[in-house]
Amino acid sequence: MVVGLGPADAGLVTAATLDAVAAHPPEARWARTDRHPSIAVLGDHGSFDDVYESADRIGDVYPTIVERLVVLAGQFGSVLYAVPGSPLVAERTVELLRLDPRVELVVLPALSFLDLAWDRLGVDPLAVSVRVVDGHRFAAEAAGERGPLLVAQCDSVDVLSEVKLAVEDEPPSEVVVLARLGLPDERVDRVAWDDLDRIVDADHLTSLWIPELSAPVGAEIAELVEVVRALRERCPWDSTQTHASLAPYAVEEAYEVVDAIERFDPESGAGVDDLEEELGDLLFQVLLHATIAAEEGWFGLADVARVVREKLVRRHPHVFGPDADATIDVAAVEAAWDRLKAEEKGRSGPFEGIPASFPPRLAVAKVLRRARTAGVEVDFAGALAALDAAEEAVRAEVRRVVGGDAG
Repeated sequence: MVVGLGPADAGLVTAATLDAVAAHPPEARWARTDRHPSIAVLGDHGSFDDVYESADRIGDVYPTIVERLVVLAGQFGSVLYAVPGSPLVAERTVELLRLDPRVELVVLPALSFLDLAWDRLGVDPLAVSVRVVDGHRFAAEAAGERGPLLVAQCDSVDVLSEVKLAVEDEPPSEVVVLARLGLPDERVDRVAWDDLDRIVDADHLTSLWIPELSAPVGAEIAELVEVVRALRERCPWDSTQTHASLAPYAVEEAYEVVDAIERFDPESGAGVDDLEEELGDLLFQVLLHATIAAEEGWFGLADVARVVREKLVRRHPHVFGPDADATIDVAAVEAAWDRLKAEEKGRSGPFEGIPASFPPRLAVAKVLRRARTAGVEVDFAGALAALDAAEEAVRAEVRRVVGGDAG
């Protein structure tokens, strides 16, 4: 039986929750965390704070709590599980319990921090179409949003910094920090965007109100997609391109990105504008190919993003898998990537799948990396020396032609 402890002190705990507490013996009362102002209403009870303290990452906490609750439910027949605020708002453990066939779930509604937030802000969330997002997932959940946004679970300065970094241009107006609502030390402060992670003392009872955002990354991408679509419809050159005709430009733009990277000085910032521009040109190529594919009904930009996202998650089990390992070294990461890629592609040998169209140096680098991973000895010294001589001859001729034109 899941109950909510409300958003503040015991005065906002419902009568139904108090009755449920009384109906369970102390050994069958458990709290997700004792860090809550109304925790005393549970009387004697256990908590899962030790799970938070022992977990390597927050994603491991919630499945562990669910497993322990299932065991407790089997032991006592009925177990009370108390969570901060409302069980129906931002409670990952409750979502997991709903999906677990081993237990029967009863959820008692409760007041959440949202009820107090709307009052303090003087906002009707339906009237202004508020979007509630998780501060820990702000970059993903707020993509394309213009506001208003209520950002929950801003429980540390690090989270506030990540929110700031996810927004390219600061909001046109001040934001509001809502802290410890319903408690004697409640604070509702207007804060300048630049000061968000400088002067705010954030904790687990802190939220952020953003009335309006400047165009975020998602909106900029959407507008660029519309520009590409217009070019395909109305520009004589863009409208006649195909995947095959664009292939040389993909290579050209990739090399220009590499050239911009080599000219970029991270210490002084010199060349940063060129790098930004060249990355944009490369992105344009991606969007052109995705638009052409969408016209044919094959796939669209969203499919491209989904496929690469799923692949990145799948090939980084040390980051996203159930046995995540933050101590893994770079060599092990590369070896795991090659192994997973070979399994996905059904490759039988370490050198299978290297594109024949690769430029010589890129092909050599690819073969050497595959050979190192597979423990195969490869010696390209002679071939590379010949390649160096040939490349220098070509560069000399280019310099002669360019120099002649310049004169």
